[in-house]
Amino acid sequence: MKCSVDLFAANPLMVLFITVGLGYFVGKARVGPIQLGGVCGTLIVALFMGQTGCQMHGELKDMAFALFIFAMGYSGGPQFFANLNRSSLRFMALPVVEAFVVLAIAIGAAAYLGFDPGTAAGLAAGAATESAVVGTAAEALKHLGLDAATVSRYEANIATAYTLTYLVGLISIVFFTSQIAPALLGIDLRKAAREVAAKMDAASDDDVATQPAPPRLIGRAYSVHQAAGMTVGELQHQVGGRASVVKALRAGAAIDLGDDDTVQAGDILAMVGIRSNLLKAASLIGPEVLLPDTHTDAIQLFEKQVIVNKPRVNGKTIDELSRLAGARRLSEVWILQVRRSGMSLPITRSTPLQHGDVVTIVGLEPSLSEAIAGIGVEAKATEVTDLVFLCVGILAGLLVGTLTLHLGGMNISRGSGGGALLSGLVFGWINSRRPSLGTFPRSAVQILKDLGLAVFVACVGLSAGPDAISLIREHGAVLPLIGLAVSLGPARLSLWIGHKFLKIEGPLLVGAIAGQHVSTPAISAILAASQSSVPLLGYTITYAIANVLLPVLGPIIISLAHKFT
Repeated sequence: MKCSVDLFAANPLMVLFITVGLGYFVGKARVGPIQLGGVCGTLIVALFMGQTGCQMHGELKDMAFALFIFAMGYSGGPQFFANLNRSSLRFMALPVVEAFVVLAIAIGAAAYLGFDPGTAAGLAAGAATESAVVGTAAEALKHLGLDAATVSRYEANIATAYTLTYLVGLISIVFFTSQIAPALLGIDLRKAAREVAAKMDAASDDDVATQPAPPRLIGRAYSVHQAAGMTVGELQHQVGGRASVVKALRAGAAIDLGDDDTVQAGDILAMVGIRSNLLKAASLIGPEVLLPDTHTDAIQLFEKQVIVNKPRVNGKTIDELSRLAGARRLSEVWILQVRRSGMSLPITRSTPLQHGDVVTIVGLEPSLSEAIAGIGVEAKATEVTDLVFLCVGILAGLLVGTLTLHLGGMNISRGSGGGALLSGLVFGWINSRRPSLGTFPRSAVQILKDLGLAVFVACVGLSAGPDAISLIREHGAVLPLIGLAVSLGPARLSLWIGHKFLKIEGPLLVGAIAGQHVSTPAISAILAASQSSVPLLGYTITYAIANVLLPVLGPIIISLAHKFT
């Protein structure tokens, strides 16, 4: 590292952490659903710091990016492979549209506007809001056989073009998906989401996943008065909400009662069900009582998390799985939450489960353990990372990255970044299927993603230095306009294709477009506008595919744009 400030020259890491810290502080600025984000904030701060002569060189940048890209692949691997099925085909077309249109516009800018490879790649990365492209493109520059000064200038242009187009891409896709797209479809997003939710038999209309709620499932015991003479089936139906009689006591002794058996006055019924329904059950059955100590386990609920990894479960809806379950398991086990790509999906009969989903279930034993064994493995809380597993995965990626693809006279290398992404996908999938092979806590994965990318972009931005000013003078005015085309071009085309040909429902389609743009702010705006988590069912599919597909554009854009330089 070199720097014109003596203090920083003597303490090189100070510049790095000042840049990252200030960058993430700047990135916290928010206007509605629009937030600059830590990566863009770090690049802005790094570009300013670079004007003082502070620069970061060496292998730190490459190591940081390898850690980030492996962690990104690892976290997305289970969902990526799970989505490679027939039920996801119509959604998978949208990330492909995104990739082709972004590629076409970036190469068109290189051919007709004179953008160099770095500027073209930075344009694609920023306007498509896919930060990983910055890394894959920067790494691809090393394989062009250019002199060090030219590589440095192109790399600086990647960072500058990204910074100039990121905000345009972010704001435009948020506004398009949450406001313009529903208007073009002629729908009221909130009403349409409710209609889709009703069609899918959602638990509730206003089922926004981010709203906290008290425990919905409880166990209670009642002494039979008003319900005397009713059958168990009739009683459960009147209480509603899959309320179940899990144990019955008559004269202090446990008895077996089927749905067609009649309850008698003085019987004690232990029930499990949704809180709101059981709270009114006393008026239907009789007063609430305490179970004898020897029978309290009858209504003792346990909550556990399970990672879906059984082949027969992938792609199956909750309704299909419930029909496969035995009667007792179905009545004694409930699904509370399904998390995919870090987001909670709506719980409906038509919600499909996929490999890698983290499902929170609650119920009575032994039915709970039977249900877990049927869909996957219980998620074990751990804070220990298996560094052997991590290092083998990254090493495998680095080896794959040494391979070069010869295509149309071009040599396209995956590079260490592309190799690490591929190995991350595979190792993440392996871990979801066989968790015992290596532990890699989600918190550890997240810190590698956040810190790895932050350090990488800080190094790139600091090294950009005065080259950033040169690019702004040359293309500063036109870059945001081209960035708008990169952002809205594929979004508008996907809207037309998804609506006219793929027949995707409006709320799912706008969610899918946010996913193909890998835009968390966009899906947040859609959820707020729709007051429903239904759009997440489209978002998670395209997000998983685009998170892998878009970074691959980096080397391709660099190689193709180099032809026009």
